[in-house]
Amino acid sequence: MTRVLFAGGGTAGHIEPAIAVAREWRTQHEDSRITFLGTRHGLESRLVPDAGFELRFISKVKIARSISPSLLAAPFSLIRSVAQSVAIMHQQDLVVGFGGYVSGPAYIAAAITRTPIVIHEANARPGLANRLGAFFTPHTAITHIIDSGKLSQSLLAGLPLREDIVSAYRIASHDWQKARSEAKVQLGFDPAKPLVFIFGGSQGSVALNKVIEDSRKSLCGDGIQILHGIGARNEAPSSLSGYEARGYITDMATAYLAADLIISRSGAVTCAEVNTLGRFALFIPLPIGNGEQELNARDLVTQSRAEILPQREFTSSWLTSHISRLLEQSATAPMSGSDIDINAASKMVSLMEHALHGGK
Repeated sequence: MTRVLFAGGGTAGHIEPAIAVAREWRTQHEDSRITFLGTRHGLESRLVPDAGFELRFISKVKIARSISPSLLAAPFSLIRSVAQSVAIMHQQDLVVGFGGYVSGPAYIAAAITRTPIVIHEANARPGLANRLGAFFTPHTAITHIIDSGKLSQSLLAGLPLREDIVSAYRIASHDWQKARSEAKVQLGFDPAKPLVFIFGGSQGSVALNKVIEDSRKSLCGDGIQILHGIGARNEAPSSLSGYEARGYITDMATAYLAADLIISRSGAVTCAEVNTLGRFALFIPLPIGNGEQELNARDLVTQSRAEILPQREFTSSWLTSHISRLLEQSATAPMSGSDIDINAASKMVSLMEHALHGGK
């Protein structure tokens, strides 16, 4: 029995690709034992058990981006997390990391215990944990071409997608126009009117929500329909004809297909899913981090299937002034999506098998 440890926590961008690969590995290796490594405070504490996988916890290591008292405690929290990871690593044959807070300790523990490591980097600009892990293994994969550093020599695998996205692509690719029309009806919208789908990631976005709340009356008054994923913890605006707010969108595949225009952040998973099922997107990159969200969206911009706008420029007046132009661009964008990420999970499984056999 092969024992595989998946490390990738904190955000859906790390967890969902890991779950997609774990499911593909389980399909091809039914006798394996799959375990996830995470923290009690990340989304993995909900998403991983819901996916049917075992989850083991370690302490969270958070390194401050500026000099502060918490920065002094970072080495001690890292040592504690590595020690916890080593205890778990002794029971594993392979560790597969996807970045995030738990991956750094997992990579160090794997190096100490000489456990083979496979890494997947979803973002166009690699995070700290995966840059560290790349020093311990040649078995790395990326979603976007990376120009420099150890990860620049990685397998270009694409981003492993959720089962519902893959299934929707395979069905819709036979007749995109029919699939998009049926998706609107399925969501309760008029297939003859344009639909804008707005969401701010797995937690929602207060900044994006405010702009939509201020502009929705004008947009709906012009015959535009809006599906708004506000985030489970955010308060829904008052009801309005043509406008629907949902705390959490459970059927993202149908929402992507139905949308004539998508307005969202540009996390790695979102960009891959829009690339697969979406028509046209306005991306508002998260204005914190190391700039990876803007880089993630550039492939879609190059394909004339997306536009990038800084958050400081995204206002209700900007949106109402540009919505007609954006919908016109969507109407001329390719009807079909891209299949580059459809086989990413299978590519990762092959890389894992390669690592398990010593690279032979």
